[in-house]
Amino acid sequence: MKKFSGLALAIAVAIPFGATRTSFAQSASQSMEHAGSDIENAAKSVAHGTATAVKDSDVTAKVKLALHDDSLTKGSAIHVSTVAGVVTLRGTVASTHISNRAEQLTRGTTGVKDVHNHLHVVNSAG
Repeated sequence: MKKFSGLALAIAVAIPFGATRTSFAQSASQSMEHAGSDIENAAKSVAHGTATAVKDSDVTAKVKLALHDDSLTKGSAIHVSTVAGVVTLRGTVASTHISNRAEQLTRGTTGVKDVHNHLHVVNSAG
């Protein structure tokens, strides 16, 4: 009978220990899955940010080219910046007509979502 009692005791101790090990293994596995998922999401976020920056640079270049190629805006001191497809125009121009033309050219550029026209008109006559 004592052998049976010893066996029962061994089983009674082993079952919870085995369950704990299994639970620990599952917990560790889940933690690894979450870590892998977090890394994947971070990589996607970086890739998305990089792609957006590349698109913004492309939009900025296209707008600058359009302003340079236009006879009305060509000689103007217009600074162009783009964030998430929104283009901001800054600088000074000689007339409201040039400011409006710069905004029109910018809005007509592929990839532009919106335009913030912060150009200052300075009359050359005064």
